[in-house]
Amino acid sequence: VMYVILRGEVDIFANGVLVETLGAGDLLGEMALIDSKPRSASALTRTDCRIAPVGEERFLQMVKETPHFSLHVMRILAERLRRTTAKV
Repeated sequence: VMYVILRGEVDIFANGVLVETLGAGDLLGEMALIDSKPRSASALTRTDCRIAPVGEERFLQMVKETPHFSLHVMRILAERLRRTTAKV
């Protein structure tokens, strides 16, 4: 399951270190949904949030029906990879 943040802010931690804060429109958990591996980070709400779960079946339906959704997810993954690479 991945999650879409509809409202509020969520802090993302890797190895106990705050790595980013996500807000409305952002996704979390998309990597684990795509590759079925354990999650690489943990999340903690910073503010009151409204978050929508998206399971694998719904994700695949959204990819099929909305090609721009696929592009949006790929852009998020690419941006996170760029930020990680820049830190190395």
